[in-house]
Amino acid sequence: MDEITKEQYEYALERIEELLPLVDDNTPADDKNAIELSIVSDIVMVYEKKHYPMGKPTVAELIELSLEEKGMTQRQLAAEIGVSPSRVNDFVTGRSEPTLKIASLLCKVLGIQPSLMLGL
Repeated sequence: MDEITKEQYEYALERIEELLPLVDDNTPADDKNAIELSIVSDIVMVYEKKHYPMGKPTVAELIELSLEEKGMTQRQLAAEIGVSPSRVNDFVTGRSEPTLKIASLLCKVLGIQPSLMLGL
């Protein structure tokens, strides 16, 4: 694929907005709207990867996002991993990082891949 222009990227974003209401989990893969949605999504992904690269999430961001996804409070997490709620808050705010033992527990309880926790 040649270099994607800003205009092509913006057009692809518009098409995605138009196509999303027409495609759902039950739409056959060979449906023309599903095919076009896949193509324009790829265009957006390639453009954004080049022009808006995302850094790896921090340990604090991983914990915070995982708590939100699980609908869990910091207090509940603290009880699960055997630390104080203020300690969990230190991890979530980035004031401190968990020890390897606590990081391992966080991965198990929150379903975080250990490689992400280690920044790999």
